Amino acid sequence: MTKIDAPIGDEGYLLDPNDWTEAIAEQFAAAEGLVLTTDHWQVIRFVRDWYSQHGVAPSGRDMSAFVKANNLPRNRVFELFPYGYVQQTCKISGMLKPRSWSTG
Repeated sequence: MTKIDAPIGDEGYLLDPNDWTEAIAEQFAAAEGLVLTTDHWQVIRFVRDWYSQHGVAPSGRDMSAFVKANNLPRNRVFELFPYGYVQQTCKISGMLKPRSWSTG
């Protein structure tokens, strides 16, 4: 099992998104069996930028708007993060697990 160099909760998400670093993202990705590419980083940076501006992770609707604005295929986020926006994208981006969202 990959060690995450920051405090995480029972479900494996960071307890404090401000503890996130790119090295931690790589650790989360490795634990998920992913190797981060430029495309992954584009999505991760969007999530981190959104968090820094709004104090929360972007909603699914916000992510859809990002995908559309960047002329990406509609399912691109799920191609990059096959276990879902919350379960992988938010976790690797260092977000708290959103309470009201599904995990897929």
